[in-house]
Amino acid sequence: MSESAQESSQKQHIDKELLLDALQTDNIEKFRSEFLELHSYDQATFFKELDEAERLHVYHFLSPEEMANLFENLEIEDDEYSGVLAQMAPDYAADMLSKMYADDAVDVLNELNKDQVVSYLTIMDKDSAQEIKELLHYEEYTAGSIMTTEFIAIAANQTVRSAMHILKSKAPSAETIYYVYVIDEEKRLAGVLTLRDLIVNEDDVMISEIMYDRVVSVSVGEDQEEVARMMRDYDFLALPVVDFQDHLLGIITVDDIIDVMEEEASDDYSKLAGLADLDSIDRNPLSAAKKRLPWLVILLFLGMLTASLIGRFEETLDQVAILAIFIPLIAGMAGNTGTQALAVAVRGIATGDLENESKIKIIIREAGTGVITGLTCGILITLIIYFWYGDLFLGMLVGISIFFTLIVATLAGSLIPLIMHRLKIDPAVASGPFITTINDIISILIYFGIATTFMSYLTK
Repeated sequence: MSESAQESSQKQHIDKELLLDALQTDNIEKFRSEFLELHSYDQATFFKELDEAERLHVYHFLSPEEMANLFENLEIEDDEYSGVLAQMAPDYAADMLSKMYADDAVDVLNELNKDQVVSYLTIMDKDSAQEIKELLHYEEYTAGSIMTTEFIAIAANQTVRSAMHILKSKAPSAETIYYVYVIDEEKRLAGVLTLRDLIVNEDDVMISEIMYDRVVSVSVGEDQEEVARMMRDYDFLALPVVDFQDHLLGIITVDDIIDVMEEEASDDYSKLAGLADLDSIDRNPLSAAKKRLPWLVILLFLGMLTASLIGRFEETLDQVAILAIFIPLIAGMAGNTGTQALAVAVRGIATGDLENESKIKIIIREAGTGVITGLTCGILITLIIYFWYGDLFLGMLVGISIFFTLIVATLAGSLIPLIMHRLKIDPAVASGPFITTINDIISILIYFGIATTFMSYLTK
């Protein structure tokens, strides 16, 4: 859908002029009747565009529970949450946070400083505060940090009738009711069944008879990227989270996994681009420069190494100056090939496709790819230079250089991420600019090494 079409569609959902007029004239009834009919995402979209004075009216017009529904869909930068909460009265903000799903409230509180978190938890009701505190203790980017404790659990020795009674009573506060989890006397995960299972079976049927006892679950300390992979592979709407003794601690829902996938994709792309963070567009040039400079400084020193290598072959260039013409060609081909192999390797690691494949097979396959691409490009450039300059040996020298360069570049682009992954380092750190610069160095060494070795044939 085009941007103009999206804007037109959004206007059909949100009557901004009517809502703004209600805010400015302090017409609470008019505002609530229109605003509460909107989807919570549309509510958040409208709220995001308001200035502080207009937002103060919204806080006055909406209850903390209504504001919680909006806040769960509010898409703002992480550092903006503190400012938005500061606009609200502390009691109102704390009450709103307690009405949010616990995992969403934790996401917000993680963006605040410790003093602010303690302040809000102190004001909240004890049950909500305790639930949120338990989630705050889990390490960031793990299953525990993104799970919610608002799920429905029943016992195996119940009937369908009693299970439905529990489901009806707990449904308003549960994040999802499609899956119902079965626990034993010690609260260990024993089975799972769906809402459909409860509906289609007779009231007197025992839960133990219809539950599925081979439950797929994740450890509370599992990396969120691995959890996202499991959700994708199994097509689950929710995934139970357990501790090392299989006690059911919470569940992770598909909406949270979508956020994780977006976050991980953004993080990987940032690293591939040689940036610290691409989650937001920096309006401040100084802030943007701070994020980009670290990698650029590293690449600057690597570039100086490349320049010094070329300087070491100054004598070769003095004797055969035409060699300099092909430096960008060979370095560029090496960088491009390495980046292609890098992209395939990083994607394979991220999706898990390379996990079950033999590392020896990967090396052989990439070497084969390098040989085929190197041979094809080497022959092409040899013929082009021969017809262009009429010098077959010069063409062969450049062609052979490209042949070996593409093989090495392909292997480097695929093996470096695999080695980093083995060392528990994010393979995306082997970013495009990094691999490109490394391959520049390798290609220069190969090119001038061959040229120097066969110098006598070039100077005839």
